[in-house]
Amino acid sequence: MKRYLSLICLLLFNRSISGQTTPPVTDINKACYKTIEVRERPDFIAVQENYAWVIDDNNSLIKRLSVDHTKPLIAIKVPAACAAPVIAFEAVWVISCAEGSLYKIDKNTGRILTKIAVGIADPHGEMSLAAGDRSVWLLSDSSGVLTRINPRTNRVEATIRVNPHSYCAGYGYNAVWVTSTGESTVQKIDVQTNTVVATIPVGKNPRFISVGSKGIWTLNQGEGTVSRIDAATNKVTATIDVHAKGGGGDIAEDGGKVWVVSTNTNRPVQVINTTNNEIEAIYGEASETGKDSRVDGAVRASGKYIWVSGLYRQKVWVFKKI
Repeated sequence: MKRYLSLICLLLFNRSISGQTTPPVTDINKACYKTIEVRERPDFIAVQENYAWVIDDNNSLIKRLSVDHTKPLIAIKVPAACAAPVIAFEAVWVISCAEGSLYKIDKNTGRILTKIAVGIADPHGEMSLAAGDRSVWLLSDSSGVLTRINPRTNRVEATIRVNPHSYCAGYGYNAVWVTSTGESTVQKIDVQTNTVVATIPVGKNPRFISVGSKGIWTLNQGEGTVSRIDAATNKVTATIDVHAKGGGGDIAEDGGKVWVVSTNTNRPVQVINTTNNEIEAIYGEASETGKDSRVDGAVRASGKYIWVSGLYRQKVWVFKKI
């Protein structure tokens, strides 16, 4: 009975945000295409076509998933695996918070190819990597250092000064985009010159970032909003209140939609329509204990699918793109 009462409470939660009516909460287990049982605490995720790699932050593992299977295919040991990994150049790139190093793993077999000593900006691993322009990019020092790595030689090619307390990077539009949580800005780095060419004020304490075909999107943890940046003008064109204030969460654009994961138990997973910048769907899971729904994992989009990890539900939900 508590399970149903909890779901009813979620469905009744319906207040206005930014002038729009909040959509009802839809059961994520019924709405998704497939559920993959991962166990422990699946968190940051990287995806490519029908496959994904998800970090198990309880057991220092990164696991390979397939949309065609309901359980992980392989699990690879990475000491204190952390941060949002990236799949690029035939490899999975993932940070070890324990070692302060970047692991390069064969994306198909899981064989560890090399480890690169780089340092990490956030010792708690609330970061994201980026890949593009024949390079892997990560924030390696909280004083403000963006490190560029050559994936062929596995060597550092450049270090670029950025604002202090910069933790997350994304690649697109021939640039690297970096959020500075401390300065509440996004910096645009020209990949040809390795220099910052624009600094864009966004919402308070931006952390996770998504660079998609419809712009650059930041999840602003200090105020619970999403900022949308136009890549051509380097200006914020919209601020959407998603009530996602606080640590954790994630964001990803899939083309026509932006998916937001948050620690707000009334809004665990939200979908923004990029045409009108309004929230068009909210997904959650009723708790067996009668408590509010908790997801607080990560989200990534690739190919035909959206992948959402449920940190407290020991599973990954896979949605088909509409």
